[in-house]
Amino acid sequence: MTQIKQPTMTRVAPLPKLAVALLASCPSVTSSFCSSFRTVPTTFKPPVLSKSRRHLKSLSCGRRPQVHLASLPDSASSYDIDADENAEQSLADYPVTNGSINGVANSNLIAAVDNEPFSAQSRYKDLLNTFQLSLPSLSHLPSFRPISATDVFCNRELRFDNLRAIGFDMDYTLAQYQQPAFDKLAFDGAKEKLVHSLGYPEEVLDFEYDHAYWVRGLIIDTQRGNFLKIDRHKYVRMAYHGFQPISSNMRKYLYSRTFNKVPSFTEKYFVNMDTLFQHVDAHLFASLVEMKDYGEHEFLDGKTYEEIYRQVRECVDLCHRDGVIKDEVARNPEKYLVIDKGLLPMLRGFRKAGVKVFLLTNSYWEYTQTAMNYLYHEKKVDGELEKKNEWLELFDLVVVGSCKPAYLTDPYLNLFRVVPEDGSLRNTDGLFEIEALGEDGAAKFLAQGKTFQGGNWNHLQAMLDIEAGEEILYVGDHLYADVLRSKRALGWRSCFIMPELPEEMRIFQSQLGLRSQIMELRKLRDELGSFADNLRKLFDQCVDDSVRAELETKIDQCEDDDHKVKEKLSDANKDYHASFHPRWGQMFVAGYQDSRFGYFVKNYACLYTSKATNLGLASTSRAFRTAGELLPHDNLLSDKYSQFVDEEEG
Repeated sequence: MTQIKQPTMTRVAPLPKLAVALLASCPSVTSSFCSSFRTVPTTFKPPVLSKSRRHLKSLSCGRRPQVHLASLPDSASSYDIDADENAEQSLADYPVTNGSINGVANSNLIAAVDNEPFSAQSRYKDLLNTFQLSLPSLSHLPSFRPISATDVFCNRELRFDNLRAIGFDMDYTLAQYQQPAFDKLAFDGAKEKLVHSLGYPEEVLDFEYDHAYWVRGLIIDTQRGNFLKIDRHKYVRMAYHGFQPISSNMRKYLYSRTFNKVPSFTEKYFVNMDTLFQHVDAHLFASLVEMKDYGEHEFLDGKTYEEIYRQVRECVDLCHRDGVIKDEVARNPEKYLVIDKGLLPMLRGFRKAGVKVFLLTNSYWEYTQTAMNYLYHEKKVDGELEKKNEWLELFDLVVVGSCKPAYLTDPYLNLFRVVPEDGSLRNTDGLFEIEALGEDGAAKFLAQGKTFQGGNWNHLQAMLDIEAGEEILYVGDHLYADVLRSKRALGWRSCFIMPELPEEMRIFQSQLGLRSQIMELRKLRDELGSFADNLRKLFDQCVDDSVRAELETKIDQCEDDDHKVKEKLSDANKDYHASFHPRWGQMFVAGYQDSRFGYFVKNYACLYTSKATNLGLASTSRAFRTAGELLPHDNLLSDKYSQFVDEEEG
């Protein structure tokens, strides 16, 4: 510890109760210490960050980088509270791919789990006695509460019996897809378009798709060719340029120190990976970034990263519209679509309970018809049977080509009626036509046909004869277009579909021991830091040299111990995140905070689950309840080893 200069001013201050507790750990402190304190003036000089200006300019301007992205030396940041928070960044530098994070290599870090069963009555015995409750039904409860990925999890309390309508997206919601086969249709089709229509190098055709490389919740910086994982406070925790890791210091320079305020990541060149469809865009874009940076292609040298991404997006989108995907799925639906035996019983169950059911999808009629016929009949259908569209009996209302999220925000979009037999469109007068039909206008309007294209939420709620948004639950897989916009703009209740949830839960369960130890190490560091900080304050105010020497020794010990804990914590946290994904870590977490993805799920998804049909496993009178949430001060006080020191007590 650096010796602090003797101050020139002194002051007398009352000794707080916390100081008394600290002084108890210093046996040589005399009573004279308690009345002699003084302040010490301190100064702070921010560290100087050295950098390669040529390299920074290439990244910020979208030009080809000239040096390795990890070239900047280490430097301090006000965000660097814990070096172990960079565990995810270390995944980028040294991906864990040999499986060492599981099994024997980590066995000393995994806490043993006591699997001895306890009856519900014994688990709640003290609680029942305290509140003088006698609950006979407890004898029927299992020893442990079963939790599975088929459960529906609750962020905001919701009663099913207060809902009047439930709507579903189709893609990745009612229609689940076989991976990576389905994504490869768009990936391979987009490659062909880039090469043969836009003149990209022939080598692009050799790109191979790896859907496991990506996770949802990332942000694509299309201007720089970077991929980011950020936390709930918009701090970038890790970053890649193409497939190459960006060093911690470069990351901080690009996304912290070049702004006068915290970046919003809402600018047009930032793209959120909110849906599984965007894995295709990400992999193709990252591959082209690599080719631009390290290949010799004048064609790519003349393009910015942003232009490359825009053309990738156009080509992938065209594959969804020109038949590249739809025609192949229609030929071989069993190769790409997943049959879910719970689909029909769920939809019929809702309608039988008097809940209106609607389909609201961005897919157009031809593809919706193909996918829903296969899911309904559980086999490929052709000809007259396909044209019957018997699957329509599952819904009160079907809207295709909805153009979400604009559907949820733009009141001027026109509504067209779809003729199911041939997919042709007919004009409607929308709200005016419904109103002109007089009493029960919505029912009369739907009696003419319940399949539509386009329109907006006003049409939907009018046709459902529902005014209050909270009476509608919408189920979808797109965090922004399905969940955030419907919740924020209209007040609809929302259910977010996460096919990745079973694997996240499986890994979380297997790593509970390691996670518990990481949390304990975090608490230990916090306690050491708090104790050392109070010692420093006492040191600053103390005038007795012998006491100062003892305090300095204790401070040095705390700092040394903190360093030891930090090293172990960093390794443990890296292993923990790598168990979820070797590059991006846990989906819902960034550092020790919620990731931005996790934050939006918490704040905008009333419910979330792994697949839509899990909703059918609950009764229509089910009430979903949230778990209690605590702020940091309550979290600290709730620890059994914490003790509240009340400074206002006499």
